[in-house]
Amino acid sequence: MSDAHPIRPRSAAIRTGLTVLGAVIIVISPIVGAIPGPGGIFVFAAGLALMLQNSAWAKRVFVKLKRRWPQFGYYADLGLRRASALRRFERDRPVDENGKKLSRVSLMLRTIGDFVRGRRV
Repeated sequence: MSDAHPIRPRSAAIRTGLTVLGAVIIVISPIVGAIPGPGGIFVFAAGLALMLQNSAWAKRVFVKLKRRWPQFGYYADLGLRRASALRRFERDRPVDENGKKLSRVSLMLRTIGDFVRGRRV
């Protein structure tokens, strides 16, 4: 018999509290972003992760945004370390001229270059 405890679902009050905390963290992220360094990005990502884990409404809005802007939704999924995003990445990874799949770094650089040039991806 295993000593591991089964995962119990969170109560509605805890989920609501964590969702509100995530919203507050997202609201203060521009303030933290004024401090030199990339801190605001990480604070925003933490608030977004809290909201997406605990709110069905936030998940629905996130899915709509991902459908509207799929490339940015893709990077958000990678940032949230979602398994579906990693499977989709491996499946859809483009190949170079030699038929080899592009590495994650070269794909990211290509995507950033396309974005800077204004090309639609």
